[in-house]
Amino acid sequence: MRKGANISKDVILESSVSSHRVIIPLYIPHEEDYYKESYQIFEYCLFSIIKTSVTKLKISVVSNNSCNSVNDKLYALQKQGYIDELIIENEAIGKVNSILKALRTAEERLITITDADVLFCNGWEAAVVEVFEAFPKAGAVCPVPVFRKQLHLTSNIWWRYLFSKKLSFSPVKNPEAMERFAQSLGWFSLEDRFKDVICTLEGKNNVLAVLGCSHFVATYKREVFEQLPRSNSKYKLGGDSEFLYTDEPVLKMGGYRLATYDNYAYHMGNHVEPWMQNVYETITEIESKKEIAHAFKKLKKSSWSYFFTERIFKKIFYFKVCYDFLLHKKGLTKEQLKKFWY
Repeated sequence: MRKGANISKDVILESSVSSHRVIIPLYIPHEEDYYKESYQIFEYCLFSIIKTSVTKLKISVVSNNSCNSVNDKLYALQKQGYIDELIIENEAIGKVNSILKALRTAEERLITITDADVLFCNGWEAAVVEVFEAFPKAGAVCPVPVFRKQLHLTSNIWWRYLFSKKLSFSPVKNPEAMERFAQSLGWFSLEDRFKDVICTLEGKNNVLAVLGCSHFVATYKREVFEQLPRSNSKYKLGGDSEFLYTDEPVLKMGGYRLATYDNYAYHMGNHVEPWMQNVYETITEIESKKEIAHAFKKLKKSSWSYFFTERIFKKIFYFKVCYDFLLHKKGLTKEQLKKFWY
């Protein structure tokens, strides 16, 4: 039987003081073989976020069927105040569904979704915010510019700036970081033709952003997730899950998918290397965190724009003649065009 009154009944929840949340899905089923160094990689990721953030952001970690030893260490981190929200799933529910556990209730203006093997550098948060401020239609911003993303889910940008000088090819800002990203994927090296020029867009105050936005780390405006599918993903990893849950919602809201011009994070992979510790040790910890109420322009659903740019206008680029002509007009030389298709 019930005795007395529940003191929580009819109490209004206090509003969050944070304007930015970071969601980290984590899958470490054991700490051997492939996953032997995964937890150390995760700690580099977690503490680099904490050290470099300039705002009082909140961190959500979703443990997707990780082993007990890892879950125990995560719980210890939460008790120490390093993790604001810890969700532990005993069954493997997949990467995207892990993200959804925290995403569906997140209310912060900006939401960063990152893999657990990303090393954040000083300035990443400010650089991402700068892009959102310079481009009111930005819906997702990655702190890592990646080669050959100029036509990947960017048709709405090309349609808007097709005849504008603001859309052009610029020299790669940080070719060394681009080389390191390629190596993190298992490549031996990155050819010079992939890191000489990159497609950029100029916004307010002459801010440059790179076309395209990678999946492994990106910051989103909260409203893009109003277009999330109602059901969960059927994939553990891959398939069309990331497109349906992180890419398409941005496009359906008429948002641009962009990246910072300079590099502000590194993809580490599953193996600890000396350079990671060197980069981590150079990080300057920001001790005084700010409370910032981001007043970005809110995106609105645009069904006709999405249909036209993604289903009709996009097909123009699949013709090599059109592709070469447009890229030449945007700054590529004829020699560069010969190697730009592959």
